[in-house]
Amino acid sequence: MLRPTVIKVIPQDNKVLYLEFDNDEQKQFDVKPYIKGSWFGKLNDDTYFKTVNPTGYTIEWADGQDICPDDLYFNSY
Repeated sequence: MLRPTVIKVIPQDNKVLYLEFDNDEQKQFDVKPYIKGSWFGKLNDDTYFKTVNPTGYTIEWADGQDICPDDLYFNSY
């Protein structure tokens, strides 16, 4: 069986994402540990953080930042 993929993402307070997967699971993912350097540092901006969208495989922000789909599924709660 393949790992479930994100079909819906909603940015929450404190740099957390609410995720819905194609297997009907709902989880939350803390993005704070990923916000380092100039590329992912853009996610510190709350307005920019809210530009996240599902891509059919993972999630992505407006400038192309993304998070590994395995991380999204296995490291969410």
